[in-house]
Amino acid sequence: MKKIAILGSTGSIGTQTLDVIQRNKDKFVVTALSCGHNVDLFRKQLKELSPALACVAEEKDALELKKEFPGTEILCGREGLKILAAQADADMEVSALLGMMGIEPVLAAIEAGKDIAFANKETLVAGGSLVMEAVRRKGVAFLPVDSEHSAIFQALRAADGNSVHKIILTASGGPFRGFTAKELASVTKAQALKHPNWSMGAKITIDSATMMNKGLEVIEASWLFDTDPAKIEVVVHPQSAIHSAVEFEDGSIIAQIGAPDMRIPIAYALAFPDRVPDAGKKFSFFDLGTMTFEKPDLKVFKCLALAYSAIEGGRSYPIVLNAANEEAVAAFLADRISFTQIADVVEEALNDHIVTVITSLDDILEVERESRLAVQNYISTKLL
Repeated sequence: MKKIAILGSTGSIGTQTLDVIQRNKDKFVVTALSCGHNVDLFRKQLKELSPALACVAEEKDALELKKEFPGTEILCGREGLKILAAQADADMEVSALLGMMGIEPVLAAIEAGKDIAFANKETLVAGGSLVMEAVRRKGVAFLPVDSEHSAIFQALRAADGNSVHKIILTASGGPFRGFTAKELASVTKAQALKHPNWSMGAKITIDSATMMNKGLEVIEASWLFDTDPAKIEVVVHPQSAIHSAVEFEDGSIIAQIGAPDMRIPIAYALAFPDRVPDAGKKFSFFDLGTMTFEKPDLKVFKCLALAYSAIEGGRSYPIVLNAANEEAVAAFLADRISFTQIADVVEEALNDHIVTVITSLDDILEVERESRLAVQNYISTKLL
């Protein structure tokens, strides 16, 4: 039985992780859970799983849960989350937290010698150098849950010491694939939240619509697989059957193919190096019929171009990219800016940024704080 702690158990990845675990009760047991503000769902999870340790965002919620679940130690807030990550009786911790809040607990878990299954892009986008140095130093497993990075990880197992020519990172193209810049200018929030293939949370669904998610994934892949970003090619593949691929020096390409079901890469990370028989939907070539591939239009989907620009700038630029995007997406979801203004906000933040050398977590958090304040001010004074 592998002991699992889930950071962010009420979100999309968290709930799907629990579904995989419930399907494979003979292989996994949940020992710790955390959530933000969805306390109603969290209460149901605590009742069903009885973990030894749990954490919620607010102290008032923690006080109520302590009365209801005396057998579970209930922590709260940012410090509580770091304590849970470091002290949970777990073989593996699933990082399903949203945004920058994932970095500190992941670093705490790594320092405590825990293996990590991560679905939090920001952990590597903003903190890649610190995180990967800690992973190497502590000798822990750091396994990707995102379908694309899981696919690359699986394909690279065929390398057997051979050189990689390039990584092929596939993208569905989102709900606005094929749109012109003029057409994008009038899209609605409801349209942007309708992903054609995947079931995800609101923020990542918007990132998919702008293609920022693919830019973040390029940065993530460059850290995770120690690869020059210039060797990471984004290919639009609307059927989402090939989740990503690796091309070797001889021209051979190894791709991972499967149904667009996040439970499959989740299960692979949880059980690695084994596979579980009941993970998710099965794939059929006959049902799919055809597969098509396109180049992304960087002039229309500016966020992907901006991400490549941030990668080239290096140092603090990816932190600014991520923070500005989070603020812009939040503003769009709150109906404060338009869809195309998401890219405008990020571009403004990158243009105004004075590059900073990153040597510590405090450096990352300070750049993030300054970037968020600058973006909030820009939106309030220039766009509203």
